[in-house]
Amino acid sequence: MAGSVLPEAAAKLFTAETLRSAARQSEGIHLVPLSLRRAIKKFLREREKVHLNRKVMLLSESFNRIKDTNLQMAASASRELVDDPFRPVVHRAGRWKIQSSYGDIGLKYKDDETVAYVASRMPAVYSACHRVLREVRRRLPEFSPSKVLDFGAGPGSALWAMREVWPRSLERVNLVEPSKSMQRAAQSLLQDLKGLPIIHSYDSIQALNRNLDKHDREHDLVISSYALGEIPSLSDRITILRQLWDLTKDVLVLLEPGTPHGSKIITQMRSYILWMEKRKCRKKGEVSSVISGDEKSIVQSKSLLKDGAFVVAPCPHDGRCPLENTGKYCHFVQRLERTSSQRAYKRSKGEPLRGFEDEKFCFVALRRGKRPQESWPLDGMEFETLKERHAKRNPEDLIIDFEDQLRSETDEESPFEDALVPYASDIAETNMFHGNDNEEEQTHANLGSGWGRIIYMPVRRGRQIQMDICRSTKRDGSQGAFEHMVVTQSKNPTLHLQARRSLWGDLWPF
Repeated sequence: MAGSVLPEAAAKLFTAETLRSAARQSEGIHLVPLSLRRAIKKFLREREKVHLNRKVMLLSESFNRIKDTNLQMAASASRELVDDPFRPVVHRAGRWKIQSSYGDIGLKYKDDETVAYVASRMPAVYSACHRVLREVRRRLPEFSPSKVLDFGAGPGSALWAMREVWPRSLERVNLVEPSKSMQRAAQSLLQDLKGLPIIHSYDSIQALNRNLDKHDREHDLVISSYALGEIPSLSDRITILRQLWDLTKDVLVLLEPGTPHGSKIITQMRSYILWMEKRKCRKKGEVSSVISGDEKSIVQSKSLLKDGAFVVAPCPHDGRCPLENTGKYCHFVQRLERTSSQRAYKRSKGEPLRGFEDEKFCFVALRRGKRPQESWPLDGMEFETLKERHAKRNPEDLIIDFEDQLRSETDEESPFEDALVPYASDIAETNMFHGNDNEEEQTHANLGSGWGRIIYMPVRRGRQIQMDICRSTKRDGSQGAFEHMVVTQSKNPTLHLQARRSLWGDLWPF
């Protein structure tokens, strides 16, 4: 069993008190930073804003047309691509330099579409990117990317998020965006910032490879946000994915809208990379079996560093997605306070426009190498039942100090208590999300397979809490399952308290 190879004297990283902070991955209402809000205001002020409401509506309709077209496409890769995933890429044409029988369905993003996108969509895309990259930082506290590639960069939403998450480590950023209008928008939005890394824009991955030497093509972090869904077919997406993975030195992050189609794209891309790396390791294992002696150990040590891949987030395992063919799909939500541009130009169907919006997204973060074999967070921990805890109570603890109770009731309420609720219509909906956590994150969940992921919002019914959790069923993280879990206060009050404070997207210890 994989767990038996772990040292018995391994230091326990988690206690009942630190489990909650380590498991917390979700973020409450996200506030778009003041610098980005000012940049968007200035950008819109310098552009023609006539009929901008209509342009925003037309952009939304264009997204819906792309969604409808994608649903009509065949969901199977060509046999040639599956048989030989390492064949040279010669496709070139269209928006993403890809030939497709479906034609170019991606938006051209001319000036009108770009202005509408910055006004209505950029804050939400930025918030989703920030949420995902923040989780990557928490799961990989030692990871500080200096060289980054942003595929489908648009107006630079992911770049703004990267600057917030890793403000000191970024040295060079390469943006791949075919729309000249989007490139100009990204440059305009960044022009007033100081301390920027070196930024270069390219029309395609081919143009990037032509302008960079071979040893400069590897990037610590490669991110593709809301771009793969605009690539016409599955085989074309896999072609792009292989190119992005070849440019990845350490971590690859993929984001798509939180729709069934977006989840399907992420699941397919995740499965393909894991399958491709397993196939590569198997082939190299056959080659190394022919070599003997010291040369064999050298080959194996090098392959351990470069070959293989595992999921950093959200999946706690590297096996087949347990939600496949179940009618459910894996996605998450990030709530953000709407900016002034969103409030001005987004329309609501006859109802007061809320001060916040929920951006649903799907994502996967993959890292090169082998998944670390870590002890599971609950290994060696013992929990009391509620009956046992009550039996140990000291009678003095039950005495109520009425003076302290009266003093607490007369304390002044914080003037900032409702600072994140700009409209009365939001009050009923914001209490299910905790606020932003500004404290230092000192306790981190390790990359072992002992952390499950809470899918969908937990349901609280009396003294029991029901949760849907994706978890690993093996210590090495090779297989996973989707389980419905019920936590009761009587059997385990410690984990019950943790479940009460857990949200959709948080980790759950095993």
